[in-house]
Amino acid sequence: MHTITLFPVDSVAHMVQPDEFNDLDIHSPATEFFTDFKKHRPMTIEGSTRAVDVELLMRKAHVRMNLVVDADNEFIGTISSEDLSEQHFMIRVANGERLGEISVSDMMCPKRSILALDLEQLERSSIGDIVQTLQRTGQQHCLVVDRAHDHIRGLISASDVARRLHMPIKIERVPTFVDIFRSIHRQLM
Repeated sequence: MHTITLFPVDSVAHMVQPDEFNDLDIHSPATEFFTDFKKHRPMTIEGSTRAVDVELLMRKAHVRMNLVVDADNEFIGTISSEDLSEQHFMIRVANGERLGEISVSDMMCPKRSILALDLEQLERSSIGDIVQTLQRTGQQHCLVVDRAHDHIRGLISASDVARRLHMPIKIERVPTFVDIFRSIHRQLM
């Protein structure tokens, strides 16, 4: 065994961040941009949590999406900053709900409505392939599922990719039937 010498860090000021490095590009393997839950604990919130509290926490932490779990810590959906927008709260309150009683599970996107990427596809793709898929589907985030083992393995975030590649990635949300209905309804009023 050899002796290791420690030294004072008083002259060191800069902390390295992953997005400072240009070692990856659009042709890099998608697995390089993947938040693998085997290595990183997923950010979760229990569905019964008050939605107003989560909105504030997410805003303070600069988090745009959390996975929603039930009391048994099983995945039930996702909650995004868009789901927790002031407009969505106002609609619910206008429909008679009390702001303090609206839970995350009331506002979340349930798992039955979520499209995910298979881990095997991710392993065979470049980040350019994934970005193109996110743009085509209008998704800022995409869950990665290991279907062979029937579990959620991780997440790809368009903002993480953009930050890491030092380039803007424009994702336009694909309008849903509800969006189209609301737009037509507003025009008729």
